[in-house]
Amino acid sequence: MRRRGLLPTGCCYDDRMKLHANADFGPLPHHPEDPRRIEEIMKMLKKAGLVFSGSDSELLDILRDAPTKYMWRIPARPATKQEICTVHTPRHFDWVRELSDMSTRELRVLSHNLDQGRASLYVGGMSYEAALLSAGGCIETCKNVAAGHVKNAFAIIRPPGHHAEYDTPMGFCLFNNVPVATKVCQNEYPDTCRKVLILDWDVHHGNGVQNIFYEDPNVLYISLHVYENGNFYPGKPENPMIPDGDLDKVGEGLGQGRNVNIAWPSQGMGDGEYLAAFQKIVMPIAHEFNPDMVIISAGFDAADGDELGGCFVTPPCYAHMTHMLMSLAGGKLAVCLEGGYNLKAISHSALAVARTLMGEPPPQMEIPPINKEAARVLTRVQAAHAPYWECMRPGIIDVQELGDNAARLHDVIRGYQRQVLSEKYSMIPLFIQREVLYKSFENQVLVTPGLQAKRKILLVIHDPPELRVMPDLVDNTVDPHNGHVLDGVVSYIDWAHKNDFGILDINIPHYITHPEDIDAFTPRPNEKTLQRQILELVCYIWDNYLQLYDVEDLFLVGVGNAYLGIKVLLTNRDCKSRIAGVVNFVTGNLRPVKSETDTELSTWYKRNSLVYVTNDHACWRDEDLTKKVLKRRFGGVQRSPEVGLNRMMDRHAKEVFEFINERVSQDRSGNTTEEEK
Repeated sequence: MRRRGLLPTGCCYDDRMKLHANADFGPLPHHPEDPRRIEEIMKMLKKAGLVFSGSDSELLDILRDAPTKYMWRIPARPATKQEICTVHTPRHFDWVRELSDMSTRELRVLSHNLDQGRASLYVGGMSYEAALLSAGGCIETCKNVAAGHVKNAFAIIRPPGHHAEYDTPMGFCLFNNVPVATKVCQNEYPDTCRKVLILDWDVHHGNGVQNIFYEDPNVLYISLHVYENGNFYPGKPENPMIPDGDLDKVGEGLGQGRNVNIAWPSQGMGDGEYLAAFQKIVMPIAHEFNPDMVIISAGFDAADGDELGGCFVTPPCYAHMTHMLMSLAGGKLAVCLEGGYNLKAISHSALAVARTLMGEPPPQMEIPPINKEAARVLTRVQAAHAPYWECMRPGIIDVQELGDNAARLHDVIRGYQRQVLSEKYSMIPLFIQREVLYKSFENQVLVTPGLQAKRKILLVIHDPPELRVMPDLVDNTVDPHNGHVLDGVVSYIDWAHKNDFGILDINIPHYITHPEDIDAFTPRPNEKTLQRQILELVCYIWDNYLQLYDVEDLFLVGVGNAYLGIKVLLTNRDCKSRIAGVVNFVTGNLRPVKSETDTELSTWYKRNSLVYVTNDHACWRDEDLTKKVLKRRFGGVQRSPEVGLNRMMDRHAKEVFEFINERVSQDRSGNTTEEEK
């Protein structure tokens, strides 16, 4: 038996597939699904010396001595109706076949009508013949790989297929090539090609492939695509019972867990996101599935330079992804072209894939950092598939399985803080009369007794304490003795208590717990949501408590993202004349304090505040940004030598206490007197 490594890489191409063209032609540039797409790829492969340009007999002699020197040409043939109907309905097949019988005028009208909305399709007089060749070329490519005639292969085919549903064409696609080839191979090689992995890296979700195999346990479909909450093509189906490309669509019946949607939240994804998806999701699940053959639905519209896709995947990244997939199924890998509409981007990306298939190592590359929103998507995909794949379970918990006795840790920590502050300083919860606010911030606002009689008050509004835990590296469990709570606020409260300040401690949770919560992971709220929550709370406290007190020296301290509360108080209430000073510790967004109705507010804030900004903040990396944040509306900004809230609070505690002591019962107008000039 011939060693698989000595087998050639196959290549399927047929010029006749370019005959599929838009009948509704005009003076404008051709439709994005341009017939030249496959021609440009083939030209690139020939130019790079991967495809032999001489006769087949010469190639046969060359490959006999050097089997991996050139790609072996796999002839395309028209698929049969029987093959097409392994996944499509006879009515669907007949609809495509009847295109050949239509007049040019009829085809133009039909193309114009179909190129609207979700259908997004054009047809021409030779579309049927080209579609049969595309499906047949895909079949022959996959069969040659499954039978062991070639070690792997690349089908350079069009029209593409992954959007075509079992009963209707759509999205530039007439027949769904890869599912047809998958079914044919499973039927003809039942012992050696039972389980098939279809990896779809086209920037658009392969809705047709998903829905054809949605209940099939023997086909694992993994798609990496832009989703944009269902607004990116193909979007959400008109029938809500049909699954879309969201990450919670995992398959049904015996096919549960066999449908993996890595649904990017936006365009702009690149090498970092795609390689992270492969390392964290694609390859672990693929290895556990252990396929007999792998087929890539290889759309190159996520490639850098493709305007339609709007992403930035480079040719080296495509090479690395291909290389990883070659480690599966004994190397039985078929690459079948789908989308990709920039001729330069598609040809260079395809070349990188072809070189890797032929045995060249992927080029060295630097991996950029992953987008935070994309990282959260990968975490959510992991959680969605933890019930079905052992490799996805580490670090994932099922909240519903925990039962009624489980409590969110941030509630436990705040309960502990309340107990400590009560025992040390006799602090008690502040009564908040509004029902919604009270339920949301129960135990989050604590005050010292007799606050209304104090002449000096320190209001601290802060993020929850920082958690540091060291999990067991084997099973990812966390023991309580390996976790630590870091709370830099306590030392400030202790100082204020010793110096006879009344204290108002406001803890702003990253998330407000609801009884119906069942998600194991909930991201922090965005700034708009956080501002809405804080605004109502701080204004309520000001209107119903602080404004009514006869306090002489009121100091505000903001810690972390919660310092947004100080901004919204200053900009929504005329309170600056009552405030002696402001101190903020910032690791996140720097927020300007300015008012259209109070033109002096920014000047006052600059003169009466200390704003410590973490040493690694983005504003220090750019000279223009640094100049911007030193303007008055951002306050008395100072660059801390420390990184992190707790370290900053500890480092600058003495300075803050001196700042407060200097301002107690002094002039706080922020205006300079004649004697001070």
